[in-house]
Amino acid sequence: MKCVFCLNRTTEVVETRIINDGLVIRRRRKCTKCQKRFTTYERLEVSPVLVIKRDGRREKFDEQKIRQGIIKASEKTQITNEDIDEIVDKVWNKIRQSNSTEIKSVQIGRIIAEELKKKDRIAYIRFASVFKRFVDIEDLSNEIKKL
Repeated sequence: MKCVFCLNRTTEVVETRIINDGLVIRRRRKCTKCQKRFTTYERLEVSPVLVIKRDGRREKFDEQKIRQGIIKASEKTQITNEDIDEIVDKVWNKIRQSNSTEIKSVQIGRIIAEELKKKDRIAYIRFASVFKRFVDIEDLSNEIKKL
């Protein structure tokens, strides 16, 4: 495994953890050259899941898009990287449990919103403002009142 920082080809596994009911192996690695640490994941490869966008387009499910959306919504909040990993894993598990090869982006958004609401209400509101397409301050105010 190459170091993501200095591209050294020698790294050592510092910690291994089995997550998601044994379907994912999370490894903390340390570069033998620059000593920096990073995380890798080994997942069972399954049939690709297609996401049906609001306009009807279909695209391959991309975990990184989910992660980036959550990171953006959680900036300057109490949500940790581990929380983000947990939310991404829960989204993937719910998709996998549906036994479907297609899922609507709106369904993915709902799952993320539910999980963010449990973790941090500010991150939830930030995510909801984009996901639910708030048009004006009244939409935002109504969502806050629901909390």
